[in-house]
Amino acid sequence: MEYYLQLIINGLVVGSIYSLVALGFVIIYKATKVVNFAQGELVMVGAYVCFALTVQAGLPFLASFVLTLLFSLILGLSIERLILRPLIGEPIISVIMVTIGLSSVLKALVQLIWGTQIKVYPQVLPHEPIFLLGLPISPVYIAAFILAVILFTIFSLFFKYSSIGIAMRATAFDQQAAQSMGIGIKNIFALSWCIACVVSSIGGVILGNINGINSQLGAMGLKVFPAVILGGLDSLLGAALGGLIIGVLENLCDGLAKELFNLGGFKEVAAFIILVFILMLKPYGLFGSHEVERI
Repeated sequence: MEYYLQLIINGLVVGSIYSLVALGFVIIYKATKVVNFAQGELVMVGAYVCFALTVQAGLPFLASFVLTLLFSLILGLSIERLILRPLIGEPIISVIMVTIGLSSVLKALVQLIWGTQIKVYPQVLPHEPIFLLGLPISPVYIAAFILAVILFTIFSLFFKYSSIGIAMRATAFDQQAAQSMGIGIKNIFALSWCIACVVSSIGGVILGNINGINSQLGAMGLKVFPAVILGGLDSLLGAALGGLIIGVLENLCDGLAKELFNLGGFKEVAAFIILVFILMLKPYGLFGSHEVERI
């Protein structure tokens, strides 16, 4: 019983990080109706930048973290201004293909600058475990979960009550109508990419403190995609719950496969098997908007 409880707790921690990355997917989709397939690479870039500032530049971790967030803002703004803004009005599939190309470029740059070897962050939080329900849990796991909850609360309130958040929702619903109401579409697009880059970098830094980082970290984007589909592409609550559910199911499936069938590596494909069933049963996700076209 303790074994499965440990799997659930670990799954919740991993799921909270999935939720952060899924938040980036949802924010961009809510504002632009574009699925950003470079989301995992944004996680990777943020993790490497913070590592470089902390280890290679010798800055305190807190200063490195703040500078990484500033870098993420600039990166998001640059991507939107230089790459995506010229594509406004073009078919959505063109923009999606550009994000796929962007993911390859970012991965190549990381490999060129930092190589492909695993990089390990210096110790930030104490290693002494905290016991919950009699099970030892690393403080960094607890910090990751709490940070994810705080960020989701902030962004939920932002989209529901702030004028900018409401403008972003209106832009996602109908760009032409939003523009006719005086909403600056270009500014909304830029803001959505900046926010997505920031939350992705936070997820990357957390992952770096847990497992270290390498150039394969960008695959996190594809692993998170089932969580986004489960929750619904346009739902912040769905992103949060979808990440947690996928994290738990992924760990449980992997644990059961190892214990019952002595199969390793099932964790890497479990999320995509779950995705197939999700699309069969709930194509719009748990909280996604059901789009109805009238002719």
